Amino acid sequence: MLFSKILLAYDGSKASNKALERTIELAKVTPGSSVYVVHAYDFPRFFIGEAIAPVPASVNKDYYDLAVQTTEEVKSRLEAEGLNATVDMVQGPPAEVVLNYAKEQAVDVIVIGSRGLGGIREFVLGSVSHNVVQNARIPVLVVK
Repeated sequence: MLFSKILLAYDGSKASNKALERTIELAKVTPGSSVYVVHAYDFPRFFIGEAIAPVPASVNKDYYDLAVQTTEEVKSRLEAEGLNATVDMVQGPPAEVVLNYAKEQAVDVIVIGSRGLGGIREFVLGSVSHNVVQNARIPVLVVK
């Protein structure tokens, strides 16, 4: 068996949906494989000078609700394909969440989209997929 434990890093973006399609294909050609999906979400932080401004609870709830909706979407897509997958939602910086989750679940490969929902911030800080590729100790499939 090539990859028996497959981890998909999913954020609902176009690229992560392509990564989802590749994960489904990989799982189907590897009988008995397990699929894990992690959706990392973080609450926004607003900096004013050196201080972090408090974020209204309603804004954090919106981010949380979107994360729940994103994980439900991926869960139903995988179920529709007849795949039994473990889908988790973890709060924190995406690359760190993906790498820690991969280690905790002892997966064989990480599948991730080349571009997420990061926008300009991602460009400035280096993308999540780049960070995962640089720091992972296992193969990473970056889907364009």
